[in-house]
Amino acid sequence: MANSAFRQDPSATGSFDKIRGIEPVVGNAQPAHAVVIGGGTGAPVSIRTLVSMGVRTSAVVAMADDGGSTGALRELANVTPPGDIRKCLVAFADDPHDPLTRAFKYRFELANNHALGNLLITALEDATGSFPEAIRICEDLLHAKGHVYPSTLDKVTLCGRTLDGRIIEGQANISHSRTAIESVWLKAPYTGTPYPAAIKAICEADLIVLGPGSLFTSIIPNLLIPGVLEAIRSSRAKTVFVCSVADFQGETWGFSAEEHVRALQDHGMAGLLDYVLVHTPVQLRPGGHEPGNYNQVAREEPLPSDYDGSGRVRPVPITYDAAYRIQESGPVVIARDFVDPAHPTIHNPIALRDALTGVLKLCRSPQM
Repeated sequence: MANSAFRQDPSATGSFDKIRGIEPVVGNAQPAHAVVIGGGTGAPVSIRTLVSMGVRTSAVVAMADDGGSTGALRELANVTPPGDIRKCLVAFADDPHDPLTRAFKYRFELANNHALGNLLITALEDATGSFPEAIRICEDLLHAKGHVYPSTLDKVTLCGRTLDGRIIEGQANISHSRTAIESVWLKAPYTGTPYPAAIKAICEADLIVLGPGSLFTSIIPNLLIPGVLEAIRSSRAKTVFVCSVADFQGETWGFSAEEHVRALQDHGMAGLLDYVLVHTPVQLRPGGHEPGNYNQVAREEPLPSDYDGSGRVRPVPITYDAAYRIQESGPVVIARDFVDPAHPTIHNPIALRDALTGVLKLCRSPQM
């Protein structure tokens, strides 16, 4: 019987069981190297999908997290933020149902709701004197099928400006803003020194996947670290933005898919995006559905276990004209139904796998 003093960190493990055991798509070819850039909520979706495809995968993870268990450890113990790293490590675990992997996600209400994985990473950082070494040890413990790299080892602070002009400090405060965010930056003078292994992974990648996940608090903070954009620019990789399928966060509340893309471009990705994956429950046609017509789709579905209960959830809208404008700015738009029916705020791993497989084939084509 489950002990009520413990609970597992929410995850979509059941959803990703759908792609366990499916044959990798790379066959006997030399595996491509993909790098997922993001944070701890959305990046695991891309990580698990790419690993199922047989793609050699790494993750570069934002270090601006200052909320919940991570925030408490960061403030009280002056440690490197472990939370998003932990979530990506679990996504790389060889067996998501292994007791150690499950325990890694346990939260202890009797200990201020700290996650066991956060405490373990923090303890290992102190014992070894090295955050990267702590990550490496956890990769071994979980038999990880890839590597997780922090984008920086510096203790950075994220700041943001809302569309109505307010300045907000702190990643957690920005993510729960009551008004959508216009721009974010790192608080001076600690703007972050890039972690060399993260830069190397990006430079050597064949495919760079941004997201899905929180746009301003998980994806863009990586791009703010000096050297990251330059690494993307110098890489031979094709770059894919996986736009969120649904919106229930204050930081992007009301944003369309086009506005998500524009925000990325405004934060340094102009001219660097090759593909954008966007969700649409209907085929895009000239003069077709306007964004407002999609608003009931997610509300009629059961919400995931980690949903915050705010009642504000909607698919991120896209129209034919918006898709055309995105393509005029550079990237190719791949629009299809990406929603997992059982988890309306996350991607269907089968649909995402199919789309990324197509992109990967184009990346490896001699004509590209």
